[in-house]
Amino acid sequence: MRGPGVDSGPSGERGLSEQEAGAGTEAAELLPFLVLGARADLQAAAAQHVLALTGAGSGRALLAGQPALLRALVDLAVAPAPAPSRDASRALVNLAADPDVHWQLLAADPELPARLLRCVLDPQWPWAEEAAAVLANLSREPAPCAALMEKLMAAEPERLGLERLVSALCMPSYNTAAPLHYLGPLLSNLSQQAERHHKWLLGPQVDILPFLLLPLAGPEEFSEEEMDQLPVDLQYLSPDKQREPDADIRKMLIEASCLTATAPGRKQVRDQGVYLILRELHSWEPEPDVRVACEKLIQVLLGDEPEVGMENLLEVQVPEDVERQLQELDQQEEQELAQELRGKGAPRT
Repeated sequence: MRGPGVDSGPSGERGLSEQEAGAGTEAAELLPFLVLGARADLQAAAAQHVLALTGAGSGRALLAGQPALLRALVDLAVAPAPAPSRDASRALVNLAADPDVHWQLLAADPELPARLLRCVLDPQWPWAEEAAAVLANLSREPAPCAALMEKLMAAEPERLGLERLVSALCMPSYNTAAPLHYLGPLLSNLSQQAERHHKWLLGPQVDILPFLLLPLAGPEEFSEEEMDQLPVDLQYLSPDKQREPDADIRKMLIEASCLTATAPGRKQVRDQGVYLILRELHSWEPEPDVRVACEKLIQVLLGDEPEVGMENLLEVQVPEDVERQLQELDQQEEQELAQELRGKGAPRT
């Protein structure tokens, strides 16, 4: 699982080298300027200083030992203007990108996931993308991801439920100030949780598959037999049905459909006709990397069931030599995709 980070500015490493001796005391002295109600200009300067500190591991470790400061930072991140919400949010992105800081963040504010979810799903919130990035980073590690999933499971579906996350990702006009692309990695991370969560995601309480697949579906016509396999929301779509135009979002939705790690998940996904949607998407898909993601999911769906003891693909221990070979194949695949993109006239990066 991977997550985002942000540039903390040129002062991050240089400032740390000048401050290491009294860094702990100085960090604590920032707290009065970060609390809500502090003078606006001093508050903004303090938030920028904290953001700079999060640009290096030593700075993140320093802040991790300041629970009151972390709580104040979260309060700023979700506070309306004129609070320096963006800098506070970007600092949280960097802190959450460090697995060693995850539990300190959650301990400082156990309601952090729910508070950030409210920001992400607020169509008027200008820093919703940063809030989504924090959640994407927190969900990279199994334990914080499980804690976040518990929050989602306990939330009212119409307010903070998982289906609303999918709707926000797939609706370009959901928040005109924030593209919410980091919801893709977040959903992908959440979908790789334990089997009991797969059952919840695929079951009637959430029934997430139609939300994930509808943006990937086009106007194709299926036979009556095939149509009966599909969820009701994917049947008899209008002739002018358009697929999600953003290739990155299409790929994220495919990756978020990885509810096939366990044998029951694979069976349920197959039984709902997911292959039919993926088959038509693969035939239509113009982007090579999205096609590859589609092919990988199709292979999992159509492949033979693994032997006893390997039913949960997320828990299989891969030997080091095999893992190394897979990494080499991934690198080769990326090189081939880059060559194909250059052949299509895409600019070099």
